[in-house]
This record gives sequence, C-alpha cells and structure tokens, in this order.
Amino acid sequence: MAKMPLSVVVFLLFSAAFLAVSMAEIKSLVISDDARPMILFEKFGFTHTGHVTVSISSVSVVSTSSDPNPEASRLGFFLLSEESLLQVLLEIQQNPRFCVLDSHYVTHLFTFRDLSPPPNSRFNQSYPVTSPNEYSLFFANCVPETKVSMAVRTEMYNKDPNGSKDYLPAGSTQLPTLYSFFFLCYVAFLGFWSYTCWTNKQTVHRIHLLMAGLLLIKSLNLICAAEDKHYVKITGTPHGWDILFYIFQFIRVVLLFTVIILIGTGWSFLKPFLQEKEKNVLIIVIPLQVLANIASIVIGETGPFIKDWVTWNQVFLLVDIICCCAIIFPIVWSIRSLRETSKTDGKAARNLSKLTLFRQFYIVVIGYLYFTRIVVFALKTIAAYKYQWVSFAAEEIVSLVFYVIMFHMFRPEEKNEYFAVDDDEEEAAALALRDEEFEL
Repeated sequence: MAKMPLSVVVFLLFSAAFLAVSMAEIKSLVISDDARPMILFEKFGFTHTGHVTVSISSVSVVSTSSDPNPEASRLGFFLLSEESLLQVLLEIQQNPRFCVLDSHYVTHLFTFRDLSPPPNSRFNQSYPVTSPNEYSLFFANCVPETKVSMAVRTEMYNKDPNGSKDYLPAGSTQLPTLYSFFFLCYVAFLGFWSYTCWTNKQTVHRIHLLMAGLLLIKSLNLICAAEDKHYVKITGTPHGWDILFYIFQFIRVVLLFTVIILIGTGWSFLKPFLQEKEKNVLIIVIPLQVLANIASIVIGETGPFIKDWVTWNQVFLLVDIICCCAIIFPIVWSIRSLRETSKTDGKAARNLSKLTLFRQFYIVVIGYLYFTRIVVFALKTIAAYKYQWVSFAAEEIVSLVFYVIMFHMFRPEEKNEYFAVDDDEEEAAALALRDEEFEL
C-alpha cells in the first residue's frame, strides 16, 4: 500500500476545510501525469435533494515501480464532509500508510475498478447525496510511484421543488438576487452623485469625475456578477458573463485603489500635480493589481485541482497585502505635510480642517481594508455552509458604506469642510494644532 505523505494530505484536507465555497458550475478538466496522492476538485453545499455526477474518460495509469499493473481499487473518487475531516486526519496521523479510500468516514463514489475495459477506460455515474452537508470532492491515489492521466467532468447541483437543477451551493443560491439589489443601490448612488456634481459645477474637480467613473464600473461589475451567478444557477455555466465580470472587476479594483491614492495625496483638491514618490506608488500599485487579478482569475476559473493553485493563492494574498499597505502611505504623507505647513503659513483653521479630514479618511480606509480582508474571511470560515451568502452580503454592505462615507467627505460643495475657513475660530484652531500632534 502507498505511503501517503502526511504533510501533503493534511494540507489538502485543511484546504478543503477553509476553501471558499466554489460556485461549482459544470467543470471539465484534464489531469496529466499527476502523481499527487490526493487531488481536491470541488467544494459544494448540498441540500437533501443534492446530486453529484462524475464522468471520467481517457484514463491512463502509468507505474514507475516494479509492479506494472497497479491495483485499480486503490485509485478512486470520494466525498468528504466537514464533520468527517478531523476523523480522517486522525486516521492518517495514526498510520501514514493508511489509504483514505479505506476510511469509513468518507462517502465512496467509485474506483478505477469500475472503469470500462481499455481502450475506452471511462466511467459516468450520478450519485444522490442523502445527508445534507458541505462536501469536498477528492480523488485519491494510494498506489506508490504511479502517475494518472484522465479527462474529468464534474457536475454538482441541488434540485428545487419544481424539479429544476440549482448549480449554486446551498449557501450561495441567493447571490444573484443579492448582487442585483446592490447594483440598484449603486445606480441610485451614481444618479445622486451626478446630480450633486451638476448642481455644484463650480467646485467639481477631476477627482469627482473619476469617482463617478468608479461608481459606474462598480455598478457594471455587480450586474455582471448577478448575471454570472444567475446563469450558473440555472444552467451550470456562466455563458460568458464571467469574462465581463473579471474585466469590470479588474477595472474597479484598479480604479478604487487609484481614487484612494489620489484623494490621499490631495490631487486636484490641494494641488494639480503629483510628486515623484506619489507617482511611484501608482506605478507600483497598478501593475501589482494586474498580477492580483490574474491570480484571482486563475483561482476562480480553475480550482484547487491544478498543481499551482496554492502558489496562485499565495501570490494573490501577498500582492493584496502590499497594495493595501501602499495606499496608506499617501494619506500619511499628506497628514505630515499639512502638519508641517500649519506651523508656517498662519492658516490654522484651514489646516485644522484638512488635518481632521485626512485623519478621518485614514481611519475609514483602515477600517474598510480590515473588514473586507479579515472580518469577511473570518465570516466565510466560521459561517455554516447554508449561510455563506452572509459573508458576501457583509462585504457588499461595508463596501457601500465605505463608498458613501468617502464620497460624502470629499463631495463638491462650496462650503465643503475641506475648504472651510472660519476667521473667528483661527485662534482656537491654532491652539488645537499646538496641543494636537495629529500623529498616527
């Protein structure tokens, strides 16, 4: 029996535990000369009407050991629930040579013994899921020094009361409605922002037009996400909406980071140009966002079955952290610059207003990044599989609140707090600046 590397198995099993719920449309993929002891394909939340269909063809097993004919029953597919995960880990820890296909805690589907004879070597079967839960679909190779090649087609779905198939997991079937609702919210927001800019044309700056563009792209991103999930839900495939979704997602993320950086530098508010170090931040962030979006597409469109899936996740996480840190620097620079200026230009009230605004903006940005990167991840991890939609709703709600606060703080108005100067408060402002260091 094969000795399955414990570190590999433990890592893959925990990947199944913490892997974000897949959108699980019908997927077709090819495995070529793969010697991994376990391959994670999908993760799906089933109801009591759930089904999983696995079709494999063009199967080839090549052994480099002394045994040219590996035992077919040692290679096969199975489902593993979240509750059974720790039990299987315990079995492997107790016996590193243990084959997971022998475990009583997994739901066996089929092994290569069930394949049709060569040269076809294919199998196609649908299985009902009798116990509602969240399951991960695995392929196990318990034969040492063996490489497997095959074409795999997976199909997971729950049946609605009317008999139609729902290809979204139990916790994500609400996403089309959720994204449609927020699309309408952003369309209304864009209308209100356009009206605000129109009625305050004298104080509209280029940054306000860029902010309007951000709202437009965010709206298009949401409607594409809604259509993507809608078609996946009813047909199992996105019908091209996923391409539009990724395009607008890329533009939205780049535009959002750009707007935050430009506002943080005071561009078009305080000065018509960027300094060299501020340009460098943009030059660094935008290419990194290109890389992050490529990683996001690879992660979303392929799945954990590819060998480099873990690497792409690490790339995405690292790049996202770098970008989140980078957009903070311009805000800090502006606060320090205003602090130094306040000591020499004699405009205490104006500087106090600007410093207060930038400090508030700094706190809002930090809060937004913390919630969307940490709290949302925690919700996705701890929420029951039936309520995975809650984490998506929380992320969209916080994003909308962030947009509203940011747009309100830097709205185009004659008496915007950004430009407020009250001579009667000049002395009090000067005193506040002396007492308050505005250090972060």
